[in-house]
Amino acid sequence: MTRPSRSSLVLDGSEVKYRLEAERLASKTPVHVDWVRFTVLRRNAPYVPVDLIFPHPDTNIWDENYRAAQQARVLREIPDCDFDASTQALDLAQTVAMALGPDFIVNPEFKKGHDFYKFRWCIERNGAECGWVGFLSSGDSPRQKAQAQTIHCNLFGMACTFAQHGWRERLADILEEREATLTRCDLALDFFDGFPGGIKAIRDDYNEGRCNVGGKLLKVNFVGDWSEHSHGGRSIYFGSKEAGKETNAYEKGDQLFGIDAGSPWLRLELRYGNKLRVLPVDMLRRPADFFAGASDWHAAALAQADAAAIPQKVPTQARLPMETVEAECVRNIRWTLQNAAPSIAVAFKYLGVEEFLTFVSTQKLPGRLQKFMPAELGRSFAAAFGRLSQPEGAPAFAMA
Repeated sequence: MTRPSRSSLVLDGSEVKYRLEAERLASKTPVHVDWVRFTVLRRNAPYVPVDLIFPHPDTNIWDENYRAAQQARVLREIPDCDFDASTQALDLAQTVAMALGPDFIVNPEFKKGHDFYKFRWCIERNGAECGWVGFLSSGDSPRQKAQAQTIHCNLFGMACTFAQHGWRERLADILEEREATLTRCDLALDFFDGFPGGIKAIRDDYNEGRCNVGGKLLKVNFVGDWSEHSHGGRSIYFGSKEAGKETNAYEKGDQLFGIDAGSPWLRLELRYGNKLRVLPVDMLRRPADFFAGASDWHAAALAQADAAAIPQKVPTQARLPMETVEAECVRNIRWTLQNAAPSIAVAFKYLGVEEFLTFVSTQKLPGRLQKFMPAELGRSFAAAFGRLSQPEGAPAFAMA
């Protein structure tokens, strides 16, 4: 592959900047949504739209979307039993492309999938892929069988940058209509004329604890040349992908125009994921509020851009699963004490310890507890037992 010429890089970078500035003026917010991923359960997606099976006779055969529909209707490479999944995915891809604007189309040929999806429909602009909708799974494991019951949409930064004004609101409506789960949403705040103090000021903020959240120092990674005489191409990552919130501060102008251009453009990119969080669809409608809600440091950075926002937090859900495990343990212990305790006590008394342990250790977990890991049960059972008051006459083994 030949490297693009310097002039084309500058032209592309200038166009990106122009589009971002235009969006900022139109939307009246400096925070740009730069990446979106969401998943739809197939049961919540429309089934085989009539227009895909019986195209209107007046349809223009040169229309890209019409050819895509014909491709979905034939699907020689996909078994008949998977026809619904392919057309549901195509319908979603076309709906999303329409929400992005008239410059976007769905490629008429499906391709090999990504991220364990078997196939994908490509959303394109000017012949370049800028997003995709995946369907069916590439394997037969239980997890992938569950994935096969979903359709996934992934929109890259290019799609978000060059989409027609109002696309965020239109996409949010699609997510709500189809009861989709937002799995990733990147929020970008650009300082086209430079950030006060540059990226080194952000490094100092981190080192002095101003980027802490809840009094905790976040994980950090400094990328690039940070020596005294360095002059560009640097990034700072702080936060955690595993926790679903990571910030990348980087010299965007150097990325687009090259270090020698000396562009002051700096970007703060807040990346939200749904690993430990439930991402509200309103992140698409009110990106500035959710940017400001990430931390006091993010709110202060937004204030540097002269933007008003009502900070909206996206809390982690780490405690909720543990509370769920403990609740199931409480339910199991209560049932045992109320229904099975006398029988277990008799078995313990007359079988002897070794025989009793052999007897109980070969039993499967109760169905309601099988979905939890042994470590989760180990942490929760003692706490659950402590929450229950002992009934009168409880057998000795229950007190052990």
